[in-house]
Parts: sequence; structure tokens; C-alpha cells
Amino acid sequence: MEREEIRQLLNGIFEVVLNRPGIQLEDRMTADDIDNWDSLTNMTIISEIERQWQIHFKLRDIIRMKNVGDMIDTILAKCDQ
Repeated sequence: MEREEIRQLLNGIFEVVLNRPGIQLEDRMTADDIDNWDSLTNMTIISEIERQWQIHFKLRDIIRMKNVGDMIDTILAKCDQ
């Protein structure tokens, strides 16, 4: 799976969870850049990612994800395991 494929699937997750149709995620985006992306919706996003890719994040994985690019890198790493 490639970065752009993951980004497109993440766009879909963010659209639904944050109720933001047409959102276009970029690597540098953080919760500060996107309305409604808070700690509660972040956990829902994480759950949806785990379900979508059938992976599991450890707490340290979640803490290390500072932006969308980190999230994509983590998904790639988990899928390669």
C-alpha cells in the first residue's frame, strides 16, 4: 500500500468522524488545523484506522503521531510487519 492510497482512505475516515465532507489531508496537518479534531474524535479516528487496516496501535504509537504524515508512516510500518 502506498502513501496516497492511505491518505485517500484517511480522508474518508476523517470525513465521517469529523463530519467534514471533502476534507483533503496533508502531511503537516495537526489537530490544531482541523475543526472538531479533538482528543475524543482522535480516539474514534484511531479505532477506525485499526479496523480499516486490521492493525493495533500501542499507546506509544499514538503518542508519537504528531500529524497526518506521522499517522501515515505509522500505518505503513504496521502494515509491513
